[in-house]
Amino acid sequence: MGSPAAASPAASTATARPAPSAKPGAATPGEVQLTQRVLADLQRQVELMLEVRLREALAPILARASDALVRDARKELTAAMRDIVTRSIARELGRREDR
Repeated sequence: MGSPAAASPAASTATARPAPSAKPGAATPGEVQLTQRVLADLQRQVELMLEVRLREALAPILARASDALVRDARKELTAAMRDIVTRSIARELGRREDR
């Protein structure tokens, strides 16, 4: 057998080499577009799933918070109305006594 340097030219060209402009592992334009479409679709699905999960998680919390706000507002309104009515009655009684 001969030395490796003495190998025939056909044997050396038999190994496939990428074209000089193509980099090993570089994606073709079609692969890049496919990857972008898949990633965009995945992002939409993740965002939708996140929104659904957030709504599910936040719904009971927001319901309790709004119930508490309504209760507090009613208490404040009731106290304010009692105060207004008490002052109005006192003023009216004071006017009657002055007559």
